[in-house]
Amino acid sequence: MPRLTKIYTRQGDAGTTALGGGQRVPKDSPRVAGYGTVDELNSALGVALAHGLDPELGEMLAVIQNELFHLGSDLCFIEDDKRRFAIPQIEARHVERLEGWIDRLNDVVGPLANFILPGGSLGAAQLHVARTICRRAERDITTLHRQEPVGQHVNAYLNRLSDLLFVMARFENLRKGRDETLWNSRV
Repeated sequence: MPRLTKIYTRQGDAGTTALGGGQRVPKDSPRVAGYGTVDELNSALGVALAHGLDPELGEMLAVIQNELFHLGSDLCFIEDDKRRFAIPQIEARHVERLEGWIDRLNDVVGPLANFILPGGSLGAAQLHVARTICRRAERDITTLHRQEPVGQHVNAYLNRLSDLLFVMARFENLRKGRDETLWNSRV
């Protein structure tokens, strides 16, 4: 467990930051953008939780928030350094757990009859915001992956997580007694 004794280092004042293995990179590099968006996603999930989500979702999101730190560490180290450092990484089991949760919640909310508009309860609306941030993280990391390798399960994890957040928003609205607003393609 890292121990942070000092919050500021003054090392980033020139527009660079250190990766986990010590390499200095520009703060706007695709790798930093990717794990920065994952951090933003984690914060959005914290806001969703602060809205008092259904306890079942709260339990799942507590696990996911921790896994997003795994994902951040997975991205903070280049692939060659992962052999030298024992760091948490996203694994197939993490993706499989998300798939199980999607299936379980989707059985409760049922199939979609139409596209839905984001909204409903405050918690569900925030889950939709988190879903869109997750999709951006997926795009950012796809850009990174075109330039250099990333963890084997990172893209799949983010893809399943955005799907899960969509189903979670539907589940939250159902539990809060809020109707889903259907997209009206004729307006």
